[in-house]
Amino acid sequence: MRTIITAAVAAIVFTGAAWADPVEGVWKTQTDDGAYAHVKISQCGAALCGTIARTFNSSGEYKSKNLGRKLVWDMMPAGGGAYKKGKVWQPSTGKTYSSKMALSGNTLKVSGCVGPICKKQTWSRVK
Repeated sequence: MRTIITAAVAAIVFTGAAWADPVEGVWKTQTDDGAYAHVKISQCGAALCGTIARTFNSSGEYKSKNLGRKLVWDMMPAGGGAYKKGKVWQPSTGKTYSSKMALSGNTLKVSGCVGPICKKQTWSRVK
């Protein structure tokens, strides 16, 4: 009986790892207000979130006060490389936008709106 339980637990653990979402990983944002970031996207419960892992400006890497802060949250997979119903925070303005993302290979298009004002960026996969 113990062998069956161990095998079942191992199957669940390894199946979960094999089904990682294709958007998970580290992404380089576009430059905004002279700086850009590496954002680590990973599972946060049933949704996906992205946390600022590294920050860069014209002088190179620097320690921003935003390191470790969530930049993307509540993003839900919608199939076919689409993600919706999320939020994205813009550090340079402090605004939070209702957001969606579209994954195509190593390119991630991130867009968001606050009322009639919409912005978008194209991120590239780091790893």
